[in-house]
Amino acid sequence: MGVLPLVLLLGSLFLCGRVQALSSAMDVLKQDALQWDGSLTCSKWDCDCPFSRQRGCCCAASEMYQVEEESFKRIKCLWEKTTSLSSRVNALSDGFKVSFMATMDPNLAVLIPGSTERCFGPFNTNVPIPLSKVTLNSGNGYNPSLGVFTASCPGVYMFSFTTFSSVAEGGRLYHKVQLMKNGKVGVSVWENNREDAEDSATQAVVMEMQRGDQVYLELLSGRKLCTNMDYNIFTGHIVYPYTD
Repeated sequence: MGVLPLVLLLGSLFLCGRVQALSSAMDVLKQDALQWDGSLTCSKWDCDCPFSRQRGCCCAASEMYQVEEESFKRIKCLWEKTTSLSSRVNALSDGFKVSFMATMDPNLAVLIPGSTERCFGPFNTNVPIPLSKVTLNSGNGYNPSLGVFTASCPGVYMFSFTTFSSVAEGGRLYHKVQLMKNGKVGVSVWENNREDAEDSATQAVVMEMQRGDQVYLELLSGRKLCTNMDYNIFTGHIVYPYTD
């Protein structure tokens, strides 16, 4: 029972002696290396820098530092170009901020003789719809008095409109609203039935516009929009301008 502890103790002392001896040998090598005055024979990727520079560095460090510095310069240059491009884009887009949104004024609806309905129309001719309640008019291209949008710059635009009408029970929904561009029909929505007491429809279109082109909504003759005039909405915005 006393032999095994003795063996372990002797082994520990033996290993400790080897470690101390190895440590002493390394110290000697370090001192010799620091005092070396001859040429270095190792390649770049050998850790020979301790012979002439700070300890623990690698001889490829200078090349690595150079790559790092060049990378930083390129990143800085890229950042400056990106910032410059962003400023140019903002300067360009600031001059072409065009959008609008308008709804009908409920006061446009008048009482139809012989009924309880308050409607816009019917008229004996096609009539532009004056959507005069403006909630957005960037660029001031929309004229609320006429209900007409005039393009201030050439480009591609998107327009949308929603029509709504509601009649009394047994009444007739009878309307047709069309989007006009320079007096010509673009798109339209319509309703003609006695099955529904109310109905709405939305239409959207993307079209090319030149400077001075005009867009507006038109109610066809003999048709009418009744009740909740402010549910009728007209919107538009520029998708992208022509800069050439």
